Amino acid sequence: MTRATLSTPPPPVPSTPSEHTALDLSTGARTLGEMLLRSEGRAGVALNYKDGGAWRDISYPDLLRSARDIARGLIAIGVEAGERISILSDTRPEWTVADAGAFCAGAVVAPIYHTNSPEECAYVLEHSEARAVFCENAEQVAKIEQIQADCPRLSEVIVLEGPGSESVLTLDQLIARGREIPEDAVDERVASVSPEDLATLVYTSGTTGPPKACMLTHSNFMVAIHTLEERLDLARADAPVRFFMFLPLAHVFARIVEVFTLDIGGTLVYWQRDQKRLLEDFKEARPTYFASVPRVWEKVYSAATSGVADQPMPKRAIFKWSIGVGRRVRAHERSGRAPGRALRIEHSLADKLVLSKVRNLFGGRLVLAVTAAAPIAEEVIEFFDSCGIVLVEAWGMTETCAAGTINTEVEMKLGTVGKPVGGLEMRVADDGELLARGGNIFTGYFKDPAATADALTDGWLTTGDLGTIDADGFVTITGRKKDLIITSSGKNVAPSNMENALKQCRWISEAVLFGDRRPYLVALLTLDPEEAPKLAEQLGVPADPAAMAHDARIRAEIQRVLDEINVRYARIEQVKRFAILDRELTQADGELTPTLKIKRAKIYDEFAEAFAGLYEG
Repeated sequence: MTRATLSTPPPPVPSTPSEHTALDLSTGARTLGEMLLRSEGRAGVALNYKDGGAWRDISYPDLLRSARDIARGLIAIGVEAGERISILSDTRPEWTVADAGAFCAGAVVAPIYHTNSPEECAYVLEHSEARAVFCENAEQVAKIEQIQADCPRLSEVIVLEGPGSESVLTLDQLIARGREIPEDAVDERVASVSPEDLATLVYTSGTTGPPKACMLTHSNFMVAIHTLEERLDLARADAPVRFFMFLPLAHVFARIVEVFTLDIGGTLVYWQRDQKRLLEDFKEARPTYFASVPRVWEKVYSAATSGVADQPMPKRAIFKWSIGVGRRVRAHERSGRAPGRALRIEHSLADKLVLSKVRNLFGGRLVLAVTAAAPIAEEVIEFFDSCGIVLVEAWGMTETCAAGTINTEVEMKLGTVGKPVGGLEMRVADDGELLARGGNIFTGYFKDPAATADALTDGWLTTGDLGTIDADGFVTITGRKKDLIITSSGKNVAPSNMENALKQCRWISEAVLFGDRRPYLVALLTLDPEEAPKLAEQLGVPADPAAMAHDARIRAEIQRVLDEINVRYARIEQVKRFAILDRELTQADGELTPTLKIKRAKIYDEFAEAFAGLYEG
């Protein structure tokens, strides 16, 4: 792998990922470029990644040397301050280095999801009027070559890994072009950027229609990260700040983690870009902090609990007892009461038998974990909490620069998404929609004044989420305004609660409810590809997805699960019939967003016949 952006090759780390042991204070910067320049003299590791079987480091001085080199290269190829450049890549250290270089050149970054089709790439490049695009590898370059003629403003394509060509620059070539640009040109570019200037265009993944480009300023980012720094106590001597990077950096959730960690002098630890190796990555990287979407937590929850269900009764009983002991200890800790001697002895045994093994799935050092971007079942949060992993639920949007509300270890109320971050006002409109106003709220949608006017009224953002705010200030999300199902009897049903309950079944990976203007609710389900073969073996059914979807024995087991769940809900919220899809929903087919949320309108349209069939007879 070519690491052309580094001033010197990083030495391999012999056994374990390196640690950043001293937490520096926030830079206190007003812009992202200024934040980077202020961190230039920091000691410690900025980026940590695995390459060629060894863990490697990029120090803060090396990161800034590389960012300056890239900035000079961008200036040399004609990128002016305020012009857009794009990054088309999976989450990897080069993404962050390119991002840093763009900010040091005063450019505006318009990221593109690495899973996007050539046509979707063309939309972002043309709409943003991007002058240059960084591509991860030859596969991503090939996408751009297919559509480059449709993007007249795009003048340069730069590949992060692999060879260039007559029309594609390598990073080495970009940096070489920048050698003619004086060093102080970078400082001048950074100084010319004001907090109110545009920092990035983040294209919402969107569950319907083409993506909208959220305009986020430098001030939006700095307000967001400073308010999060105030809410989260990361200055712990026993826990170096090592944030595990897994989510796509094209999404604002991952992006805020990136700049937040760099602002406080922590270390970004990158996954190896292989979903099947995710748990191995955790064990090797041993992060102390991790933020992700509910589907990842649900997957790990399933991995931690599914094997237990197949064990003999004594082992299942021990597991259940251990989780119960952990829950009692956490309740004592939260109330400020020390556990008694008997409970401490029980907890020590439970920790040895079960709880520590769950923590070790994440490397054993996870101090704080965050789940956001979609609803999550309380059962999942309670499980990890009982095992000693503080998993807090948060809420935010691209339009709020990811920061919105968050629970903390000190202030937590299960079932809520926490309190608003500092400086963010929230209230509930007459129709139940949550409204938000503050310094982290975006300035509008690029080239779309009509959509901007719909979203912002007197500085208040209409979030599209329905919710409540209790007397203590904790926010609860009850559903998406546009996702409400209105049955033929006129009853409003938020589908997410039942969908989440169904997904807690080890056999089910996705659940999509349907029932608008219908007499009752139905569901389209997908089987978990890792757990379904175990069910097939248990029932003596061929482990073929197509066969399993229609097998009477499989359907009987799913019906049993559904019956158990239905009794928890009011009659109008219960699912009467279901269909099982013979494959998973995917991003590639446009059914899931990059943060693994279902695209409800797409699924309703694509499987219209299947849903209609559930009402026949």
